[in-house]
Amino acid sequence: GMPPAMFRSSAKPLSGRYLSLVEREEIALLKVQGHSIQEIGRRLARAASTISRELRRNAATRSGGLEYRATTAQWHADRSACRPKLTKLALNTTLRTYVEERLAGVVVAPSGTPVPGPAVPWKGRRHGPRKDRRWAKAWSPEQIARRLPIDFPDDKTMRISHEAIYQAL
Repeated sequence: GMPPAMFRSSAKPLSGRYLSLVEREEIALLKVQGHSIQEIGRRLARAASTISRELRRNAATRSGGLEYRATTAQWHADRSACRPKLTKLALNTTLRTYVEERLAGVVVAPSGTPVPGPAVPWKGRRHGPRKDRRWAKAWSPEQIARRLPIDFPDDKTMRISHEAIYQAL
């Protein structure tokens, strides 16, 4: 059958670094059967410290006892794994302004003179060149990302990938 939707993402871990739901269920079963932490670690091919930390971190304290529930532990692990993280453009206002100006095609040097955008060649289609179009002045995320190291060679905070710009859009 199909695994329940709430366990689907946790059934198979992305890497061997984190415990999966299957491993957590095995820990719960072996713990109830009375096996030692070292024995559980050997059976799962994990370090005893990993098992000890898992049992200590995710033990339920209902009714005064320290019971380990695999589903509860997996829920806690999933909840802590998806922590909110602000994007680089949200944190760095100078970088955000730089990117926004170039995406809009309104680029002005610190002296106030307009900086020309990228050269967009006209391919000679039907109605002649459209010189006043915004897309002809705007920079692509790839052009912005490659221009940053040229404009800010010593400032490592002024770096962003074109994928991050696309995600922000």
